Amino acid sequence: MKKSAVILLVSFLISACSDSGNTPPVIEESIAYLALGDSYTIGASVEVEERWPNQLARLLFPSVPGNELRLLAQTGWTTADLTNAIDTTTDFKNRYDLVSLLIGVNNQFQGRSLDNYEIEFRALLEKSIEFAGDDPGRVFVVSIPDYAYTTFGGGDPMISQEIDEFNAANKAITDEYGIQYFNITPISRLGLDQPELVATDGLHPSGEQYRRWVELMVDDVRMMLQ
Repeated sequence: MKKSAVILLVSFLISACSDSGNTPPVIEESIAYLALGDSYTIGASVEVEERWPNQLARLLFPSVPGNELRLLAQTGWTTADLTNAIDTTTDFKNRYDLVSLLIGVNNQFQGRSLDNYEIEFRALLEKSIEFAGDDPGRVFVVSIPDYAYTTFGGGDPMISQEIDEFNAANKAITDEYGIQYFNITPISRLGLDQPELVATDGLHPSGEQYRRWVELMVDDVRMMLQ
């Protein structure tokens, strides 16, 4: 997978939803959100506004000063790469109101061991809890999408099998800590039948696929912030 370092800090203002009976409530205070991951978090091959953390933020956060979305992610990162980036970054906030973690596809892609992934994923999850002020209720994990269901993956069942193994591992660890887990992998497996769910690079999710991820998780994440 292509490697291009991106550490993005975005401060943003978002228009409040119009007042209607069908409009879910927005969070009436400024929120700091830290999204940790790899190419799926940084949104390789989609526009900034189409990245799933950005789409999620637009639905959650009101138009008040102080909202902050920070993405610490890079195409090609493994759990070891993300750990190193965290260890060498010094300008984190003391506490984030919301922290997400999506990592592991490059461990699988590079043929790294599942045992090593479990060790490093657990450490990253514990670090995510620390970033959230030691509150696991402000942390959520997103499953690894299945790139077998893209032109690049070509429907290779071995990819799907290995992705399932990595996801079984990260879900088991996430469940141990009582942390919210979102399984977006079934959505990613629509990619060959619904090509609009795959970005123009033939590998990564499109903005439309990310929109469906966000639709799956937004209500539960909103509850985490109440």
